[in-house]
Amino acid sequence: MAKSSCKLNVSCINGILTASLCGELDHHGAVAVRTLIDGEIQRQNPQKTVLDLTGLDFMDSSGLGLIMGRYALMQRLGGEFAVKNPNERVLKIFKLAGLERMVKVEAEPKRKEKVK
Repeated sequence: MAKSSCKLNVSCINGILTASLCGELDHHGAVAVRTLIDGEIQRQNPQKTVLDLTGLDFMDSSGLGLIMGRYALMQRLGGEFAVKNPNERVLKIFKLAGLERMVKVEAEPKRKEKVK
């Protein structure tokens, strides 16, 4: 069995559960990540769940399934769901699957560099 190269960090602040993914999300890691996120959703009962994809380098169709499943779970629980900061490759997969019509995509504002 291959080892997953996707790392997960979860925090819940002010009713917003943020699951930050880092590395590669493929079929090897999607089940474990899903289980951990779902457990936190059940424990924390957040008003909103955000999958922060800032550190995600790669995602295959298993990642799309993970996103859609968490979206559906939050819908059933009456909460909100969003993905945050997908890179261009991940965003392309997301758009090709038509998920941007259902799932909110959030982006942090770009920092302005100081002019010397």
